[in-house]
Amino acid sequence: MVTTVSQCRSLAEFLQQPETTPAREYIRGQIVQKPMPKGKHSRLQAKLLERINQVGEATQLAYGFPELRWTVGDRSLVPDIAVFRWHRIPLDEAGEFANDFSIAPDWIIEILSPNQQPNQVIGKILYGLESGTELAWLIDPGDRSVLMFQPREQPQLRIEDEPLTLLSGLDLNLTAAEIFNGLKLPTTP
Repeated sequence: MVTTVSQCRSLAEFLQQPETTPAREYIRGQIVQKPMPKGKHSRLQAKLLERINQVGEATQLAYGFPELRWTVGDRSLVPDIAVFRWHRIPLDEAGEFANDFSIAPDWIIEILSPNQQPNQVIGKILYGLESGTELAWLIDPGDRSVLMFQPREQPQLRIEDEPLTLLSGLDLNLTAAEIFNGLKLPTTP
């Protein structure tokens, strides 16, 4: 379950604190502890990142980051996967990936953990959409569904072999079933 850890006087004060595992987020003046990922969550996160980055990096279109903090307005959030279009990835003076991201991801992927409150996660997704995110997924391993969000559109629920909406331009086809098939241990023929 996600619980409020404490209150902070300001976002700046929160950002000065050391990082924790699992990550903490700053939402409306409160520090909220994310749940510790478990097996299914970790596997889904790893497999999705692998698929996204295999295509996105090869084409220099996008790159997905696990547990990357982004800070915009009065919030500092850490989605399970944050995908940025290649040309929007913040770089430092040396041309390397920046440490601090002060823009919303183009695509947010959240994987619901057991006992996590869905509306709290959806609230973070909605904030991302308000801040410039193009696409967001809420993946629920419990019922094997993917709830997709896009700005100014009705959320769409996908199950089984229904195709998922992806970041435009990313040459990747995925269905809900393909995502959840990743929970099975590969076997040799």
